[in-house]
Amino acid sequence: MGRVVLVLGGARSGKSGYAEELGDALAGPHFYLATAQAFDDEITQRIARHRADRAGHWQTVECPLPLLDAILEHDAEGSVILVDCLTLWLSNLMLGDHDIAAARSSLANMLPAVQGTLLLVSNEVGQGIVPDNALARQFRDEAGWLNQALARAADEVWFVTAGLPQRLK
Repeated sequence: MGRVVLVLGGARSGKSGYAEELGDALAGPHFYLATAQAFDDEITQRIARHRADRAGHWQTVECPLPLLDAILEHDAEGSVILVDCLTLWLSNLMLGDHDIAAARSSLANMLPAVQGTLLLVSNEVGQGIVPDNALARQFRDEAGWLNQALARAADEVWFVTAGLPQRLK
């Protein structure tokens, strides 16, 4: 039987590191599903830093859009899959004008069938001020709805603040 863990937190909260620690404690194989796209030098450097910080047993799989396919391809009994991060995946979907509600529903609906351990990392973006433009408000709303749907379906939910994980579910 699989296990789905959602790790939430703000920017630079330690959520990715915590999810990696959870995965590192398990036998493998280990798959790191990366959703970032290197559109500029700054994000290219961030991606390189993330890769350098990860333990060597993580196999990186780039999946900025086909996330569900990548999960299905690598999921098996005993596998450890870490998705980092869902809000970047959401951004990619929005930029490509994809059906966000359908993607969110498809991801949430597949979670009960997971055979291995699936660690999902997502930003909590709804605790700040209301954004001043429609696109940013849409992103905040979509991220909130995504996190709610996944939290309902997950076996465990953690919130990381200043590197300190707090179990919510």
